[in-house]
Amino acid sequence: MSAMDHSKQAAVCAALALAASSAHALDSPDRHIHVQLAQTAQHQLVYTVARDKAPVLLASRLGLRLEGADLADGLTLGAGAKVTPVAEDYDMAVGKRSHIQYRANEQVFPVTSADGHRFEVVLRVSNDGVALRYVVADPSLPVKKFVSEATSFTFAPAARAWIQPMAVAQTGWSNTNPSYEEHYLGDVPVGTASPLNAGFVFPALVRSGATWVALTEANMDGSFHASRLEPQGSGYRVAPPSAPEVFTGGKLLAETSGTMVTPWRVIALGSLATVMQSTLGTDLAAPAIAFDPALVRPGHASWSWALLKDDNTVFDVQKKFIDYAADMKWDYTLVDADWDRKIGYEKLAELARYAAAKHIGLLVWYNSSGEWNKTPYSPKGALLTHAQRVAEFKRLTGMGIKGVKIDFFGGDGVSMIDYYIAILKDAADAGLLVNFHGATLPRGWERTYPNLMSTEAIRGLEYTTFAQDDEDQVVRHAATIPFTRNLFDPMDFTPMVFGDIPKIKRTTRNGFELAESVLFLSGIQHFAEIPEGMATVPPYVKAMLQALPRRWDEVRFITGFPGNNVVLARRAGKAWYVAGLNAEDSARSLALDLSFLGQRGGSLIADGAGERDFTQTAIHGGKTTITVKPHGGFVAIFK
Repeated sequence: MSAMDHSKQAAVCAALALAASSAHALDSPDRHIHVQLAQTAQHQLVYTVARDKAPVLLASRLGLRLEGADLADGLTLGAGAKVTPVAEDYDMAVGKRSHIQYRANEQVFPVTSADGHRFEVVLRVSNDGVALRYVVADPSLPVKKFVSEATSFTFAPAARAWIQPMAVAQTGWSNTNPSYEEHYLGDVPVGTASPLNAGFVFPALVRSGATWVALTEANMDGSFHASRLEPQGSGYRVAPPSAPEVFTGGKLLAETSGTMVTPWRVIALGSLATVMQSTLGTDLAAPAIAFDPALVRPGHASWSWALLKDDNTVFDVQKKFIDYAADMKWDYTLVDADWDRKIGYEKLAELARYAAAKHIGLLVWYNSSGEWNKTPYSPKGALLTHAQRVAEFKRLTGMGIKGVKIDFFGGDGVSMIDYYIAILKDAADAGLLVNFHGATLPRGWERTYPNLMSTEAIRGLEYTTFAQDDEDQVVRHAATIPFTRNLFDPMDFTPMVFGDIPKIKRTTRNGFELAESVLFLSGIQHFAEIPEGMATVPPYVKAMLQALPRRWDEVRFITGFPGNNVVLARRAGKAWYVAGLNAEDSARSLALDLSFLGQRGGSLIADGAGERDFTQTAIHGGKTTITVKPHGGFVAIFK
């Protein structure tokens, strides 16, 4: 049977499933996205999603199982409440847009189980996707203990996926997995088994016919565990974390004596441009907590550890990197692991004063861990309780420290998610910025907690310094993550090296490295390059990096294909930065429609004749073609 026959058969099955009972329909405000929700003859809940009448998601399951309550089988779907328009306007300091307008239609559907338990399915449809969640408020369930979830995403068998395997908990260096740091499977059939047999992480990208789909979750408030995707037929189902992924002595799965509200299951969909420009990951997050806007300072940071490693986290080297940040007109310097042993609190305070005199903020590293891993780095175990955090954060702010980088978390259990939230709240109370490493996907936390500047949750540049194999794969990896990991949430990839990586043969040209500074979104961009490497670039490249915007107001997807190439345009005020990279082994001509710029003139910085060379030429708006060298890239600036 051909792929087309499979698709037709699946579409017929979906139609039959929905025909088993009267279906309820909900459309997006522009009526291009159509969702149907129905009860099958087997008394299960299924939904389908179509775009412009073409199937996107085939009949996919809904429902939960709680201890003592089966809310997945034997269900009766009631009539939906009146459709309610949703209208939210909000601002973001960290993200692809600074001002966001979210519009959707919402409908709530009551459901009753075979044994009389009640819950609700909440459905939202916006012009760029679908979101759904469950609300269980039934007083006949005084304690609601999560067991499993039936939610699934079923595609036609011909659909293709770009998706990252979840690492097995308690594996890896010093038992630090999972931390969302695997290479992506690219352009594989949906439902492909995970090579690590532990499911896949959010977000996942799927191409189904002419429609692109991004799957993720949002609105994690600490009361629910983070989930993952398990392959199921020609799609995926939502699955819980594994047993070891807990805060010491804490719970793995959600449990409450009140109302249980799951996170939103998010399905962004449309053209590739629609998905790339979507903000659903933050649209569905909770509004921002109170935090002094003057302290929300996105920016750029110097950082010694990326290339110089442990031995250089010492006073004199960190002082040099403060000078480097000042010379680059950046905002911060990050002092990494073991500073408490190699520098000490007293000398750190001296460094902070030195940095402040040069208008540089100091950021410092902490180890999150209790008993969930065996990492040796310190400060360790200093943030495990509220009392510890209040005392430590007060000490830091008294020294003039501006933010913390906290590393080596233990996974996605509800107690670990609650730990993240507790840190963010206590840091916000202290006026500190936060960067999570060795961590889970933030799932829109940057909206709710404006002090969250970035999160790693990516196989970042540091891996290219560990092994040649990672460096050899970095071009495809870097061309995939703007479409996946960095789609909704800030990502601390720590990009950009122009010089040498010790003991590694670089595979990227310098234009590729420069493009990452614009393509990759992070509230604080920690640049890996050291002063010696920066000294090798032309003055116009240095000037560009000195003037690079700290935050962006708008994004436009220009062209690209996951794993091959990508070109994005970002606006800051009246300036536009257009950046692109080519992961292929041969030169590629990219047709760029820059008509939105009119005939405005700009400056194009691209690769020169050699792998480490740059060129600077004039460029204009309108339609143009740029030839990008293999493993190369460019940045065009229009001011």
